Amino acid sequence: MLNSTNVTSLCDSEDRLCIIQVYQQELIVIPVLLLAAFLCLLISLCFLRLCQKEEIIKHNSQRQHFSNKRQHLQGIDAPPELNPLAYEVVPMTVQTQNHKPSRQPAEPQLSTERQHGSFEQITRLPLSFTVKPENTVTLYQATMDQKPVVLRVLSESADSRERQVFLSFAHFLSELGPHPCLPRLLGVVRDKSPLTMILEQLENRDLLGFLWRCRQGHPGLAAQCAITERVLFSMARQIASALEHLHSKNCIHGNVGARSVLVGRDLSVKLWGFGPAFRRRMKVGTSGEVKEVEMRKWQAPEVLARQPVGQSSDIWSFGILLYEMVTLGEPPFPKVMASELLQYLQRGKNLKRPTNCSNSLYSIIKACCQWRPQDRAPLKTVISMLQFAESHASDTVVLQAPEPLDIEKYMQEAGYEEAYNFAVL
Repeated sequence: MLNSTNVTSLCDSEDRLCIIQVYQQELIVIPVLLLAAFLCLLISLCFLRLCQKEEIIKHNSQRQHFSNKRQHLQGIDAPPELNPLAYEVVPMTVQTQNHKPSRQPAEPQLSTERQHGSFEQITRLPLSFTVKPENTVTLYQATMDQKPVVLRVLSESADSRERQVFLSFAHFLSELGPHPCLPRLLGVVRDKSPLTMILEQLENRDLLGFLWRCRQGHPGLAAQCAITERVLFSMARQIASALEHLHSKNCIHGNVGARSVLVGRDLSVKLWGFGPAFRRRMKVGTSGEVKEVEMRKWQAPEVLARQPVGQSSDIWSFGILLYEMVTLGEPPFPKVMASELLQYLQRGKNLKRPTNCSNSLYSIIKACCQWRPQDRAPLKTVISMLQFAESHASDTVVLQAPEPLDIEKYMQEAGYEEAYNFAVL
């Protein structure tokens, strides 16, 4: 760099243009380069900030969309550590009237209407742990016409879309028609907020929780927990009958499991949990319910492989349900991670026979859980097998579990802890 003596020797002290020419690198070039670098850095930071913001908006939109697709239930008398009915939808049947078409789907007109004053002794069903809580729908137990009922209440803060989905679900179920092994709708409150569906209450509620209570020797349930092999076949036959009815209506359940069955005082059962079927009909879900990773242990191989779900997929899940029943609520494939289940099945492996499972029951499980959909027994054949087995089954030996229930172990073996790490949800 030139010093002041050199400048003086080169330029007159009054010749500013000469001085600038001598110092042009320090006075012009370097500042311009620094300014350009600063502007490039600023533009890069703004661009990254914008991309990050768009990614956050997209992620939140996807999560909100996924959340809106799923209807959740809470607190149907499950053990306090786990609510097996998370992500379920109460199935109910309603009658509908014609309505005028519009750009937005119109709310179904329901004729089985009730007033809020119809209920007595209303208490909120006790909440239990859920993997992902749902604030849109709340469950209550009450009495109506001196009979116990379950109220499914939509939040008063629900928007028009949630209101429309709430009523569309009732309209969807009205198309399925009545069946003795499907829950009955007793009324709908739609004249004022909050929207409410009234469902018959079954004494023992969900089958999974009931099996767990029987396993733990729950006081007061000794008589009702006398589940013999004959009773098991009878319950399974009722569920299969409901499933056959759904298939006759061109409806695939897609969510068969002990968590999706309700149990009455006399051990009669009714199939429910129609959330996946409703989402498929409304075209707001995927062809296979792979995103609902907490259900992987119950899903057929083709569903795990992201292939379209079919009626034979329900038959596979029904075989898993039989395993749950005979083990009093143990998770299927307990030694296999849910993420590795498809590869496990590809190697020709299947459900292992439980210690207290008879040959006749295990043969039905294997008939349902065949790798290829076309190799699985049709529902009519399964029902015939259940009827035959029921007529020859023991009605004296009560099913028992080899060890008490460990909720933490169940969560891990059922794939819940693998499905959600609880940090991102």
